[in-house]
Amino acid sequence: MANNIKGNGDGENGENQTYTIPGRGVIDRERLVKEVEKGKHPNFHTMEVEGEKFVRANPDRKKGNNVDK
Repeated sequence: MANNIKGNGDGENGENQTYTIPGRGVIDRERLVKEVEKGKHPNFHTMEVEGEKFVRANPDRKKGNNVDK
């Protein structure tokens, strides 16, 4: 279970194709989406943009908890 997931912004248009999880390193988007949808990271959810799923942090008031920043 990850408490901090950072989007790497490494896609063609700045989208996250990989994410970094402290202690695990770089994880590809498809693998992380599957883990989140299986409930392995309860503080995160997936969202679909133009037919592709991405990982997002569940909303809270802490800017540091956002996937992109």
